[in-house]
Amino acid sequence: MKVLTQELWMDVPRRRAIVSIHREVERLVAASGVREGLALINAMHITASVFINDNESGLHHDYEVWLEKLAPEKPYDQYRHNGAEDNADAHLKRQVMGREVVVAITDGQLHLGPWEHIFYYEFDGKRRKRLLVKIIGE
Repeated sequence: MKVLTQELWMDVPRRRAIVSIHREVERLVAASGVREGLALINAMHITASVFINDNESGLHHDYEVWLEKLAPEKPYDQYRHNGAEDNADAHLKRQVMGREVVVAITDGQLHLGPWEHIFYYEFDGKRRKRLLVKIIGE
């Protein structure tokens, strides 16, 4: 069995942003030499997410609007978690969007649908955070 474990560092200069990590994951799959297996991609911080969906700016805008309605950033004092930090909304948004994705690898390629694309979603940026990519297979 082949295994590749790689941490990717994200430096998002804004509080929230959706960042494509698709090409980097494809590069790591190729580097792993795995022909048949699985790729796990997960955010290693509790205020960020990894998700798969369409790479379309209108949809990304809709996520921002929808998540802000579900868990508005302000006023900060609406959340008991806020005190030393002001990121309670980021924790809630991450819970909705999820922690990780697992993608099949078939014939050395990510096995995704025609419009599926892998993203990192930052909810409390302006500091360095990690992603884990673990590829396992034959």
